[in-house]
Amino acid sequence: MDRATLAAYDKDAAAFAQDWHDQPAPVDLHDIVARFFIKGGATADIGCGSGREVAWLNAHGFPAEGYDASEGLLTEARARYPTLRFARAELPDLSGIAAGSFDNVLCETVIMHLDHALIVPSVRRMLELVKPGGVLYLSWRVTAGDDARDGHGRLYAAFDTALVRTELAAAELLLDEEVVSASSGKVIHRIIARRRD
Repeated sequence: MDRATLAAYDKDAAAFAQDWHDQPAPVDLHDIVARFFIKGGATADIGCGSGREVAWLNAHGFPAEGYDASEGLLTEARARYPTLRFARAELPDLSGIAAGSFDNVLCETVIMHLDHALIVPSVRRMLELVKPGGVLYLSWRVTAGDDARDGHGRLYAAFDTALVRTELAAAELLLDEEVVSASSGKVIHRIIARRRD
C-alpha cells in the first residue's frame, strides 16, 4: 500500500467510514457477487475498509472475513461489526493468509492505491488465495492520464488494464467491464476470474 494513502486512511478512518456507510448501497456489486460467487463458500474481502461488504456477504450466504492494511479502518470495522472477523494484511504479501484458503475473494477498489510495481504481484497473490474452481472479483477506480492524488493525499494510480488481464491469463475471465459504480458514482473497471482446477 502507498504509505501516504495508508496514513490518510489511518488519520481520518472515522470520517472515511461514515462517508462509505452513507453512500448508496452498491447494488451492482451485490448483484455480481450473487451471480458469480460460490454460495456458502469461504470468502475474503481484501481491503475491507470499515467492513460494509463483509457484513453484507455474511448476511447473504457468503461467510466472509475482512482484511485491510489500515489499523484505523479495522478499528472502525470491529466497532461496527463486533461479531465479524477482521485482520490486518497488506498487499502484495497478505502475510498470514494461506494459499487456496477461499472459494471467493473480493477486492473492491483497492489496487489503484498501489505503486505500479506492486499491482502485478498483488493480483497474483490474490489469485493464489482462491481455491481451484473459486472466484476472484477485482475492481479499481479508473484514472485517466497520469497518477493522481486526492485532497487527502490518497494515490490513484493510472495503469493499463492489460497488466491485470495478463496476470489472470491462466484463469477463466467471467466478466471484464468498465462501468460507473452505483455506490460511489466513479468510473471503475471490474474483472471476475475463475481459477482453473
